[in-house]
Amino acid sequence: MSEDTTTKATAAAEPKKEAPKKEENATAAPTSGMTADEATALIIAPYVTEKTFNQIEKENKLAFIVAERASKKEIMEAIQILYEAEATEVNTARTIRGKKAFVRFKAPEGARELATKLGLV
Repeated sequence: MSEDTTTKATAAAEPKKEAPKKEENATAAPTSGMTADEATALIIAPYVTEKTFNQIEKENKLAFIVAERASKKEIMEAIQILYEAEATEVNTARTIRGKKAFVRFKAPEGARELATKLGLV
């Protein structure tokens, strides 16, 4: 056997090492390293109308005006950093007023609690 085939055979016989799994913790900081300033730049302001007020009550959703460049994952992370509330779903829409994000919260009364905290309700 040549030296190259011996090395390949030895490498194939060795078990592959798995990377250590990271423990997920609800209070852990986001992995991408977004700062509070970056999060503030993404989430411009909460958006409240009669329709969005009904969404707070019935669908556990809050609406925000967000930066045009903001992705759904970035919006979820910014909500986590700024308001310490965990979002489960984000829907976005581009409108005349800018890009809106409709955020559904994990906690059953998460939208109502955050709206009260922000002074919207």
